[in-house]
Amino acid sequence: YIANILKCRPPGNRDPSADEVACCQPYLLQQIALIQPTLILAVGRIAAHKLLHTTTQVGRLRGTVHHFGEQEIPLIVTYHPAYLLRSPLEKRKVWEDLRFAQAVYKQQLAGQAGNYRL
Repeated sequence: YIANILKCRPPGNRDPSADEVACCQPYLLQQIALIQPTLILAVGRIAAHKLLHTTTQVGRLRGTVHHFGEQEIPLIVTYHPAYLLRSPLEKRKVWEDLRFAQAVYKQQLAGQAGNYRL
């Protein structure tokens, strides 16, 4: 299931404002509550920053299991596809992130909590 931080694209493809994020946040939180995901993959800087309430660079957030909300949903961070179009040499890192997310997902399904690290 794909759920975006914003439900519409900001004019000029600019980063969303704090007001825009706040306006869409209840809808996103409701989506997450209804879906009850086993894992969240935050794709890109905006998603990672807003879901984790941080300004840490995506490169530093990668490779670790973060947790979202009161349910402590495992959350993995990776680069946005648009970034990969500008930086194709980073594709390997995203592949690593996806494999990492798959491993975490499988362990979640098996009911194993773990200390994950890429």
